[in-house]
Amino acid sequence: MTSELNEAVTAAQAGDEEAFRFLYRSLQPALLRYLTTLVGGDAEDVASETWLQISRDLPSFTGGEFRAWSVTIARNRAMDHLRRQRRRPVVPVPVQALNDLAGDADTADRAGEALGTESALALIRTLPPAEAEAVMLRAVIGLDAETAGQVLGRRAGAVRTAAHRGLRRLAALLERAAPEDVPGAVRPRPRTDSQAPHASEAEPAEG
Repeated sequence: MTSELNEAVTAAQAGDEEAFRFLYRSLQPALLRYLTTLVGGDAEDVASETWLQISRDLPSFTGGEFRAWSVTIARNRAMDHLRRQRRRPVVPVPVQALNDLAGDADTADRAGEALGTESALALIRTLPPAEAEAVMLRAVIGLDAETAGQVLGRRAGAVRTAAHRGLRRLAALLERAAPEDVPGAVRPRPRTDSQAPHASEAEPAEG
């Protein structure tokens, strides 16, 4: 994917519209998830601002990790947006919405596998900001710790630690979820009279 992106960037800088559409299709889904973590329901508006700046500044892009460059622009636009508006409160999402995962996998891996869902994105927004961004950049955008650190202005080790803590925190929430509250879980049916135990099967009365 990196080589394809690099080729598309070069072509887009030369005015190839199809190449720019390829960049958009490749990056927009993950970019939108990342922005949702930062600004919630305003993510699409901020993403639009991001792509306007990307298209304007693309001729001046001199190489390196294009995803990191794009995410940095998105993050800057999100920070500007938050400065302009008071951050709206987040509506909590039940952690049970993330619990429909394979039971034999490591809990942190299970949390990571669910990061593309809307409920997971809302849950990630409940994490401490540093952990939420680290999880999104590492697990969703796919940046390595060094590159993610450059985007955030932090050391690679700090990003790794924050991402790990964030995933573990998500995993702990998943582990605490009550099985009976999981959507789609099989619940015992009410017992009918025909299913009631016979007198011989009933427990003896205390006397």
